[in-house]
Amino acid sequence: MDKEEKKEKKEKIPRQKMPEQVAKVRVRNFDEVPQGYSAETAMLEAKRCIMCKKPGCVAGCPVDIDIPAFVKLIAEGDFMGAARQLKQTNSLPAVCGRVCPQEDQCEKVCILGKKGDPVAIGRLERFAADFERQSGHISIPDKAPSTGKRIAVVGAGPAGLTIAGDLVKMGHAVTIFEALHKSGGVLIYGIPEFRLPKAIVDAEVNFLEKLGVKIVTNFPVGRLKTVDDLFADGFRAVFLGVGAGAPVFMNIPGENFSGIYSANEYLTRSNLMKAYAFPEYDTPIALGKNVCVIGGGNVAMDSVRTALRLGAENAYIVYRRTEKAASRWNSGSPMSPAEEGLFP
Repeated sequence: MDKEEKKEKKEKIPRQKMPEQVAKVRVRNFDEVPQGYSAETAMLEAKRCIMCKKPGCVAGCPVDIDIPAFVKLIAEGDFMGAARQLKQTNSLPAVCGRVCPQEDQCEKVCILGKKGDPVAIGRLERFAADFERQSGHISIPDKAPSTGKRIAVVGAGPAGLTIAGDLVKMGHAVTIFEALHKSGGVLIYGIPEFRLPKAIVDAEVNFLEKLGVKIVTNFPVGRLKTVDDLFADGFRAVFLGVGAGAPVFMNIPGENFSGIYSANEYLTRSNLMKAYAFPEYDTPIALGKNVCVIGGGNVAMDSVRTALRLGAENAYIVYRRTEKAASRWNSGSPMSPAEEGLFP
């Protein structure tokens, strides 16, 4: 069989679906919705990759993962090897495999997507990371010799965790200072359990600690110490990954009434403080039969799905754009103020 025949054969393999909870069941629980590939399904999906000479998927990945390399290892059944390959450039593969927007990055430029469905790169990344974690044999990548330099990272969210993993592999001594009592940032307080289980985030953080990253929680930099203090303590560089945790309000009458939350507070109460398990956890949260969420992005979708799971009979999205305009906005097409929903 020549190369063209092999390519055609691979292109005929349909994109493999991922099992997930039935909608009527998942809408009332906080368990993860997608349930992951089996080994057989992962290998079949990986075999769809045609191993391009110039893989656009790598250029589409923000951290330059060698995607063909780890996909090839999965296709060959070397799942642990695939996980090791991923960790050469990505310290959070189980997280990225779940919540990274692959459809707008690596998968968007997959050549198979020009005629059909792209390779499910994100699902394969999740599979490899989960397989390694569930095996109990976590591999630690090689690190460069110590440089003797200490680096401070402010914030244990996705940015802080990512740069800490990269820097410690370069041989630097890295300390993360986190204001909250738990590491993860938006991965912990923002993204709901049914989309990103907190046990997954904890496992990724534990991996970074095994790699050599030191994490100090309950330490709000700016109050306990300033950036100048960190330099005075001997840190050679300071990375500020403080996130975008402050909500933006509309400044309209009634937005400070009881029962009205910013999405930040609503999701933090439910996720980090586990209000969904009240009274097992002592965090109250307002419950309503009819819940309105203003906005149409990822945070709004997380909020409205959370409202349903907390017992709302009806949960609504109220969004300024029309469906047509939203589609154009998502594709990056320019719009007039009227199409944006910005009426005088």
